[in-house]
Amino acid sequence: MSKVLRFREGFSWEGIAPAPYKRETHTWKDVARHVLIGEGGETPRFHVRYFEVAPDGWTTLETHRHEHVVVVMRGRGEVRLGDRTEPISFGDVVYVAPSDVHQFRCAGGEPFGFLCLVNAERDPPKPVRGGGVSGSGAAGGER
Repeated sequence: MSKVLRFREGFSWEGIAPAPYKRETHTWKDVARHVLIGEGGETPRFHVRYFEVAPDGWTTLETHRHEHVVVVMRGRGEVRLGDRTEPISFGDVVYVAPSDVHQFRCAGGEPFGFLCLVNAERDPPKPVRGGGVSGSGAAGGER
């Protein structure tokens, strides 16, 4: 059934509750996940999620066989792609190629938010050592 998800002040959507980023918590810090399309009875070949990373937060440093696209909607951040790190901000688009190591971090005093478009059918992510705030542990995105 077709629908409209109404955007609300504070980067939320009517009827969409934020969920934990992942079950385990040792590979990431201060990340919320909002599944906009893909878990509400729709049957697309893709999922659309909004992730919000709080100041000083980061996603899991990870790799997986599937590709995905990120569109920055709020704040400033950094994306690690392999061995390089790039600053990103509103309107920037990031393509994460299959099997590339990647991670997203908030780089400002306000939350860093982005839409993530990914195949509905995908492999689970694998954490990679070297993420986290001090460069130890593992850290990237939700499956």
